[in-house]
Amino acid sequence: MTYKKYGQTGKMVSAVGFGAMRFEHPEQVEESAETVLHAFEKGINYFDTAPGYFKGKSEEAVGLAVKEMKKRGGPFYLSTKSMKKKASDLRRDLEKSLERLGVDSIDFFHCWYILSVEDWESRKTGGAVDEIMRAKEEGLIKHAAFSTHMPGDDIMKVLDEDIFEGVTLGYSVINFPYREAGLKAAAKKDMGVVVMNPLAGGVIPRNPESFSFIKRKPEQSVVEAALHFLFSHDEITMPLVGFRNKSDVDDAVRALETFQPYQTGEIEVIKERVEEEFNNLCTTCRYCDVCPVDIDVWRFMETANLLYLKGEESLTERLRGHWGTSIDELDRCIQCGDCEAACTQHIPILDRFEELKEAIRKENA
Repeated sequence: MTYKKYGQTGKMVSAVGFGAMRFEHPEQVEESAETVLHAFEKGINYFDTAPGYFKGKSEEAVGLAVKEMKKRGGPFYLSTKSMKKKASDLRRDLEKSLERLGVDSIDFFHCWYILSVEDWESRKTGGAVDEIMRAKEEGLIKHAAFSTHMPGDDIMKVLDEDIFEGVTLGYSVINFPYREAGLKAAAKKDMGVVVMNPLAGGVIPRNPESFSFIKRKPEQSVVEAALHFLFSHDEITMPLVGFRNKSDVDDAVRALETFQPYQTGEIEVIKERVEEEFNNLCTTCRYCDVCPVDIDVWRFMETANLLYLKGEESLTERLRGHWGTSIDELDRCIQCGDCEAACTQHIPILDRFEELKEAIRKENA
């Protein structure tokens, strides 16, 4: 395993991080903990979770693994977060995370899910930022960071306040032009830079033909290519890979072992292709899970990706066979726009619904 310096913290973290939001069977905490331990054995030492992942089951799984990691020795670092704006609410999240994880302090605590400059201002006026700093003084937090899906220019506005030691931002071969300025600005300040959704929420591995253009060599898998692309950015401390199981861990570690840097010209070619075709795909981050009538928005958005990926799979079958639903579910949509407001990529979800309906109507005509 390769290790890199996390900003100015003095911590050496693995070049691949463990994202604990995509466990294959999240309700089976012991199974998920085994996946965490497998990653630890492979040299991964940065584990990211959150109180909202699987209604706390993610933190429970990581906490169960922590008990064993303490016995085995070797450094490991925990990252968790809170999106609460009020100081008292954030403190409750922090205390619950400490309890679930079974530790006295959080190595990297994030002001989580900042969606806009206005949202950032509300974290300050609500007291959340001051509470993070207070908890750091108390020793409950070792390093403060923030997590965001804002565009690059807006990320720079938060960075310029020099409050945090690191940032976690959405960044992949699909959407990197959108946040590139923020990435470079964070690196210039010598901050830790963790990138989430490096495989675009599974969009890339599920569509290898559509993304074959990111490969430099025929023997590369698209997963390797997507990670190699990120490893080639000196600004990035680590990609945070969402692992479902031990096999996913092995794939990511293998990608690091086979890594050869992409050259600047190769990155530019990829950038041009992405900007032309793929910068509007849903990454199924599930932040749109705010529907007041309980429509699972991300399932339909993931299916709508097929409209852009030119896949041969039936849209109807994708909904029925993979997601266990049908297009009729969208008849319950009340057009409130809550999902669009929550979308980290600012995708026009309601328009995408209509495109999907029309495509399925033609498919079944």
